Order: sequence, then C-alpha cells, then structure tokens
Amino acid sequence: MSTSERRLTVPNEIASPQAKLVYLAVHVTDEPTVTRLQQLLGLSKLTLLPLLASLDDRDLVRRTEDGYVGR
Repeated sequence: MSTSERRLTVPNEIASPQAKLVYLAVHVTDEPTVTRLQQLLGLSKLTLLPLLASLDDRDLVRRTEDGYVGR
C-alpha cells in the first residue's frame, strides 16, 4: 500500500464528532495552523483551541512551532 493509500482510523477514545473531525484534519493536512483548521472546518477558534488541547493532552496530536501534527 502506498503512502497515499494508507488508512487512517480515529481512536475509539475520541467521542465528540468535532474532535474526530479535527483529529482527521490534522492527520491529513501538512502541519495545519489553527487559522488553517478554522478555514478548512468552518469552526471558530473558541471551538478549535479546546479540542486541540484535549487531543494534545491525550497524545493524539502535537503542537509544533508552525502548527499541529498527528502522532
């Protein structure tokens, strides 16, 4: 299977539909910023920031100097 055909699954511990959407967006986008995620998903920063913090706390995404990356 090539890298473009890899399958991405959402961990069962993510219950919120919005958190699942953010998790997937981080994993398929090249180090997105909060602003880029806001544009892609149509979610406010007030919604995104707690979701990203929660995913980071659970070691599912990681914040970098330039944005977020999947783990």
